[in-house]
Amino acid sequence: MKLPIFIADAFTARAFRGNPAAVCLLENKLDEDMHQKIATEMNLSETAFIRKLHPTDNFTQSSRFGLRWFTPACEVPLCGHATLASAAVLFHKIKNVNSTLTFVTLSGELRAKREEDGIVLDFPLYPAHPQDFHEVEDLIKTAIGDTLIQDICYSPDTRKLLVRLSDTYNRSFLENLKVNTQNLLQVENTGKVKGLILTLKGDPDGQAQAFDFYSRYFAPWLGVAEDPVTGSAHTVLSSYWSQQLGKKNMHACQCSCRGGELEISLHPDGRVDIRGSVAIVLEGTLTA
Repeated sequence: MKLPIFIADAFTARAFRGNPAAVCLLENKLDEDMHQKIATEMNLSETAFIRKLHPTDNFTQSSRFGLRWFTPACEVPLCGHATLASAAVLFHKIKNVNSTLTFVTLSGELRAKREEDGIVLDFPLYPAHPQDFHEVEDLIKTAIGDTLIQDICYSPDTRKLLVRLSDTYNRSFLENLKVNTQNLLQVENTGKVKGLILTLKGDPDGQAQAFDFYSRYFAPWLGVAEDPVTGSAHTVLSSYWSQQLGKKNMHACQCSCRGGELEISLHPDGRVDIRGSVAIVLEGTLTA
């Protein structure tokens, strides 16, 4: 078996920043267990598999493809950065002729539009509802100790817990915060939570580069201790911060050690555009 494979750093214009994803192009159907074996071998937060929907399709001319995402441990229903990486590979390496691509996924149809300054993903927007602190107190204290909390919300659609840190903290505090992910699977093993979002109000009027909000994301339940830049988390963050700030257009920063930037625009129809850049850093052939 030989498969074209790429590694692309998503939500950054610079190599070795943002979030790396592997992207495989499937000319033919792949044995089901091979998806997970390849993702485990790649050992990145996500490996994406782009497949043809019909035998007569081709990667240069067609505008609709199937898309699946796997962490090193399991398949996931939605991944933003690996979708962005997949679109970049098709647009920039395969030279797909279309301006918009549609991906058929476990989260429905997702679109990626080519623009001069990046790629825009059309994603679902997921609301987060107030969460009682005492129900998740052990999880939060295990993760971040006695760090001050401003707000807690939960997204039932994505099973992500959003924890907003106190407005008294700044970006540097979030960047340097030591988060204990090793014990979270023992503390939360009900299946209710599959991802932990830590977020902080930004400084959109600051002298330095302005961001409306900051975040970090942790998903040890899916085999990913910390994900560097997470499109799926921003389907929840965008909903939350739009309500908090009264804004439809926002500039976000996920301030992991690699870091990444996202431009957010909410639709009137309850979806969200997430814009980002991609740096493709590797292309080759996977043999097995």
